[in-house]
Amino acid sequence: MRSCAIDMDAFKTPFPFVTAAAELVPEPAAPEIEVTDVRIDGHAQAITLRLYRRAGASGLPVLLYFHGGGFVRGCVDDADTPSRYFAEHLPALVVSVGYSLAPQFPFPAAPEDAYRAAQWVLTGARAFGGNPKRIGAAGHDSGGQLANCLAFIARDRGDVRIDAQALLGPMLDPSLTRLGDERRLSSDITASECAACYRAYLPQASQRLHPYAAPLESMRLAGLPKTLIVTAQNDVLHVEAEKYASNLIAAGVHTQVVRYPSVSHAGIASYPAALQEVTRFFQWRFEVRASR
Repeated sequence: MRSCAIDMDAFKTPFPFVTAAAELVPEPAAPEIEVTDVRIDGHAQAITLRLYRRAGASGLPVLLYFHGGGFVRGCVDDADTPSRYFAEHLPALVVSVGYSLAPQFPFPAAPEDAYRAAQWVLTGARAFGGNPKRIGAAGHDSGGQLANCLAFIARDRGDVRIDAQALLGPMLDPSLTRLGDERRLSSDITASECAACYRAYLPQASQRLHPYAAPLESMRLAGLPKTLIVTAQNDVLHVEAEKYASNLIAAGVHTQVVRYPSVSHAGIASYPAALQEVTRFFQWRFEVRASR
């Protein structure tokens, strides 16, 4: 495995890259958030959707959120902080997806669960105050890949429209050839940990080149929704995520990247400044969508 540090000058296609300071906007009093669990049929088993929305709100855009855990761990409980934040501040109907985990349910179970969750939004979101004509996707770690995978599937199958996606510290490259130097970065995750997760999620070698599992290898990026990629300095994955941003822009996809210094891979999922940036991004996209 080749380990390397990122060289921003090496990108032939420039993109809007920001190293962000942790400057926060004062928070108003939090509104009441209603939380409801819904069970739907997934690809291989029933899965849980945890819904968050401001009490009594209607006509809300819908944000599908996917927790982290390297495809092998995690649940909707782990996504409570960002889910509540987005429900309060966008505001939105946040649908936190409890997708199936490897190794019991390897690829393509999790992406297909993501797609079924999006299909549920089309038919079930209005009963919970959601507007299925405005849908975004976001996620952290493996959830960042699943959010991106859902954008691929929605583009390819054509029955769900994803207006925008936000990927926080996403896992995008099963080949692990574009990782940062874990010691130099003081990363809280390692190459060996990432490799173990991919072995469980993608047990067949051929799966590790599938565009839904290895988006960094995909040559078909055109037509994906506008994208925000959020990375953490102390994370080996920030190199591949920023390389993916370069690929997206080369394919004509409007893409923004923000890297936060002195933040870990795990920490970026609930980092206040990052959550505010994601909120601003989706507010902009949902407003644009509503005005059309």
